[in-house]
Amino acid sequence: MSKFLDLFENEKPVIGMLHLGRMKSRELALDLTKYEIDAYMENGISGVIVEDYFGDLDDVINTLDYLYKLKKDIVYGVNYLRDYKTAFKIAKEFDAKFIQIDSVSGHLLPEEDIEYGNELIKYKEETNIPVIGGVRFKYQPYLSGRTLEEDLMCGMERSDGIVVTGEGTGLVTPIEKAKEFKSIIKEFPLVIGAGLTIDNCKESMMVGDAAIVGSYVKDNHQDNGTVSSAHVKKLINRIKQNN
Repeated sequence: MSKFLDLFENEKPVIGMLHLGRMKSRELALDLTKYEIDAYMENGISGVIVEDYFGDLDDVINTLDYLYKLKKDIVYGVNYLRDYKTAFKIAKEFDAKFIQIDSVSGHLLPEEDIEYGNELIKYKEETNIPVIGGVRFKYQPYLSGRTLEEDLMCGMERSDGIVVTGEGTGLVTPIEKAKEFKSIIKEFPLVIGAGLTIDNCKESMMVGDAAIVGSYVKDNHQDNGTVSSAHVKKLINRIKQNN
């Protein structure tokens, strides 16, 4: 089994994204995040990812501190977009169960990529924290010059699961792209990283081993909205019906 997938009770976990920092004050931002955590967990989500999408490091730390002290039964991970080394540090400090990194392979020039890969593997080994990472990820450049298969092979060495997305946040991950990734990585975990909907969840979850949801389950179906309990419940129920 996968070190990452073993964290979850569900065979194919669906993980809720927390887009932090959308309020004017940190106190209000944390209150909103607490509400969204409950909206996710009370409606069948397998775990959450703490991400500084609209916020900063303080927002991430405040949320991780809350989870660590009061919600340790939740499987929570962290994606600190600005610095993966800091992500490892705070994940260790607040007992986060995994880390998401937007790109673990393909986004750097060859001479930079070697150093990056070695450092990432070192941090993983030192902390023993599972990593899920993107290849050909939304908004990330393609600079390696390697084939997709070569970049995926590198990504597998540097992570415990590959995350696949479409072109942007909330946009559907093309099923053919997901199938192509899966045909290359085979039994290695593939995470559908964006755009899971009621309409595509059956086919997407047949290909992927896990999924991340965020924008679609907001009240306005956009990243700047608020997680809706009704939308989460409806999506999870549809996924259960498909199993």
